[in-house]
Amino acid sequence: MALLLYCWFNQRENIIKSSSQLIFYTAIALLAFAGNSILCRLALAESSIDATSFTLLRLWSGAIMLLFVLSFNGNLSQLKSAGSWRAAIALFVYAAGFSYAYIDLDTGMGALILFACVQITMLAISWLKGERFNRIESLGVLIAFAGFMYLVSPGANSPSVLGVILMASAGIGWGVYSIIGAGSTTPLIDTGSNFIRAALISALLIPVLFIDSNRIETAGILYGVMSGTLTSALGYTIWYKVLPNLRASVAAVLQLSVPAIAAIGGLLLLGELLSIRMMFASIAILGGIGLVIYAKQSPKKAIRA
Repeated sequence: MALLLYCWFNQRENIIKSSSQLIFYTAIALLAFAGNSILCRLALAESSIDATSFTLLRLWSGAIMLLFVLSFNGNLSQLKSAGSWRAAIALFVYAAGFSYAYIDLDTGMGALILFACVQITMLAISWLKGERFNRIESLGVLIAFAGFMYLVSPGANSPSVLGVILMASAGIGWGVYSIIGAGSTTPLIDTGSNFIRAALISALLIPVLFIDSNRIETAGILYGVMSGTLTSALGYTIWYKVLPNLRASVAAVLQLSVPAIAAIGGLLLLGELLSIRMMFASIAILGGIGLVIYAKQSPKKAIRA
């Protein structure tokens, strides 16, 4: 897999050359994001691995895989000047909040909260940078935000408060990470550097392992490594590659298609049920996404070659 990833990026310096390619690679990245939620829930619900161990496995396996890939094309020397500690901290906050939140949240619920918070973060940052929305875009954002507020409001079938707080912090971390990634000109090297830095930061969690007495099973280790190498390292690298071709607001709302994929995965693999609250909130949030995307359709589609 590492060799395949290296060959793919080495042979295609500029992979985004058309709208169809942009859609294809964006879809791969979004599927990888959904896979993270599914793998984390499988690990925590179907094995005895704890959230701390899963976070460490995910970050360290992702860093090792990217180091292995970068060793093929001689880019290891560029790691020191690539990426940033800001991005690494954002990545760590996301990964840690994500794992601990999924102790209390179902797959689809967690993914919906995560990417709703990603949207809010990225839209807020793009607004502060001067990007403004037209009436339809504003309506879509309001509908999506209303759906999110309904999802987390107190009442029957409401999600865990602690789980919501943790997943919201993960969403903010991922939103900041995505904004930083939008300016990347060397996505593979930047992702590798950010993963290595985040893995080093994750060492702060090691003392927690002595508090948690859970026994780590082979299945849990496998899920953690798969999340780190495939759906994280690979998925984020591809996402870094497509981000320069997307407006920050478009990237924000596109990611909200992930909860639907994650919910289906939770239903099929974990037997999780969709509540009425979840269904109505999803309709509102995804409906808001549709309005924003529709409003952004233009005959002038600037794709960077």
